[in-house]
Amino acid sequence: MILDELDRRLLALLQADARTSAALLARKLDVARTTVLARLARLQREGVIVGYTVRLAAMEDDRGVEAYVGITTSPRSGRDVTLRLTALPELRQLCSVSGEFDYLALLRAESTARLDALLDEIGAIEGVTKTTTAVVLARRIDRTA
Repeated sequence: MILDELDRRLLALLQADARTSAALLARKLDVARTTVLARLARLQREGVIVGYTVRLAAMEDDRGVEAYVGITTSPRSGRDVTLRLTALPELRQLCSVSGEFDYLALLRAESTARLDALLDEIGAIEGVTKTTTAVVLARRIDRTA
């Protein structure tokens, strides 16, 4: 399905607040309310919108510390490394990526001390040859569910 500019603007508004009424969306997009309803129905029917959800606010001190970790592995060890990483409860996401790293992991730990220990654990996994860490200082935009 090809999205046009109106679809993209509508989706961005919904990502910011999925509870926004069709009437308010129509005003913000400068279109008729029926246009918004038709677009929403089409986006849902085509599988672009697969659901609506609630995101709970996290207090800054409850969040602990987050970090993105680039992980480089030796050839043919990706499956074993992935299985070992799965056991870490602090692992929020693991993506195989192209470029400098083989994997990019998002970790959330309760403290910098725990993050340090996690990085040591990851570095000690057989098949991991290198890690590079970037600690999240602040979220500027977060459109994830």
